Amino acid sequence: MSTAASQPDDDIAALAKGGRTNIFGFVLRLAARLPFLFIAGRVYGPEIVGRFAIAVLVVELAALLATLGLKRGLAEALSTTDRPHAHVVWDALVVALIAALIGSAVLIAFPQVMYPNSQVIGFERLLPFIVFAIAWSDVSLAALAYRHNVKATVTARAIIEPWTISIAAWALSYISSRDGLILAYVLSMLAALVASMVPFLKSYGLPRGWRPHLAPMFALARRNAPLAGADALEWGSRNVDRFILGLFFAPAVVGIYYMAQQVASLPQKLKTSFDPILGPVITKRLAEGDRPAVAAQIRQVGFWIMAAQAALALIGGIPAEGVMGVVGPQFVAGAGALCFLLLAEVLAANGAVSEAGLVYVARHRNLMLSIALLGVQVALSFVLIFVARDIGWPPAWQAAMPAVALAASLGLGSILKARLLARLLGARVSAWRWPFIWAVLATSVVGWAFVQLPRELEWAELMIGIPVMLLVYCFVLWRWAFKDEDRALFRKAPALDEVAADFPREKPRAG
Repeated sequence: MSTAASQPDDDIAALAKGGRTNIFGFVLRLAARLPFLFIAGRVYGPEIVGRFAIAVLVVELAALLATLGLKRGLAEALSTTDRPHAHVVWDALVVALIAALIGSAVLIAFPQVMYPNSQVIGFERLLPFIVFAIAWSDVSLAALAYRHNVKATVTARAIIEPWTISIAAWALSYISSRDGLILAYVLSMLAALVASMVPFLKSYGLPRGWRPHLAPMFALARRNAPLAGADALEWGSRNVDRFILGLFFAPAVVGIYYMAQQVASLPQKLKTSFDPILGPVITKRLAEGDRPAVAAQIRQVGFWIMAAQAALALIGGIPAEGVMGVVGPQFVAGAGALCFLLLAEVLAANGAVSEAGLVYVARHRNLMLSIALLGVQVALSFVLIFVARDIGWPPAWQAAMPAVALAASLGLGSILKARLLARLLGARVSAWRWPFIWAVLATSVVGWAFVQLPRELEWAELMIGIPVMLLVYCFVLWRWAFKDEDRALFRKAPALDEVAADFPREKPRAG
């Protein structure tokens, strides 16, 4: 078989390998995140969680902006440079540090941005000092992803970070029930930074003979502003609802919504699980001018993600009250928001994967489209909240309106972005397959039956109902929707080292 003919198979093998590693990391992250949700809900309560939720929102936005698009743009910089890769990456780290220090200074000067609906107390004012750690962790993991080291991302993000915050939140609750969550978050980010930098130093080493070339890196940051904007807008679309709630409702209401958001955001991690390997695969095929191969990659990964997210939405949405009740009885009011947030993740799948291609072939149009969609989401959130208030709905229903707006805007975005990318690549990119309908219907019937169980058997709704729903869903999808290339995700390819070697490495220097 010719090399050109084998390229699609190589792409699928590389994507499947990265996907397997990161989905395993997703499972680990899920296992570690659940204790944190339980501890935060049961020990700290909705009000403290609500304050924490908005503060972390602002800090993570500052960290995202501090990376200046280098999370995605670094791969392009490394694949086109003649300088040693260690020098280029350390340039990126210095640029991110400068941007992070500026962001931290702004937040320290204006701490009320982090706490719009309450007073600043305790150690909360010092939280922005952690911005640099988040930014450096992101950039170093992006550099490792360029060399196909996705294990480092799994270790830092799926093991070290969530387990640190879970254990620290529990331990610090005995010291301060007010500042414990904030301090636990700081410790988890520092631990993730260490877990990111250790493999980074092993892979790239210290920059011997390095003289910083910051001007080219800032120029790259300016050139990659659409990439940074796309990252910020995607992140904003998943978090602006929390900030809007903070303007209208007490911290306790925000805390309930945040818990629903945390449960619902677990499926979102599936998409980011493929980012470290999908980006390099797409950039390589685009450099070769093979746009149909890019469309095939988008379709393949989109189907894997949509299938997994739909499963998680069903097992989390049908028994939503039971799921939220595990976090704490006072959080059951967030069941409605949870259902719409889970639906939003399913609707977003195709658009999120399409964006992985658009940021390289139509970055400015993608940015403009993302801005418009975010505007639609924000406007719709305000409109729905005001309408719900006029009708006289209870606060829990009013607080679910931003989730409804999120689902509507992400669904619209998926349609528009998939169509735009399909037109640019000249091939279909939609991940939709009709057997999805039969899988969802069959699973819904089984889930409805378990939800009808009497209250004394409510435990069976989660302990037995969820596994049975998963089995039914997976059987229908595997039998009627999966093709041979889909099953590559569950096979261990024998020659993946050769596949990885097909992707760009550091160029040899002259002499």
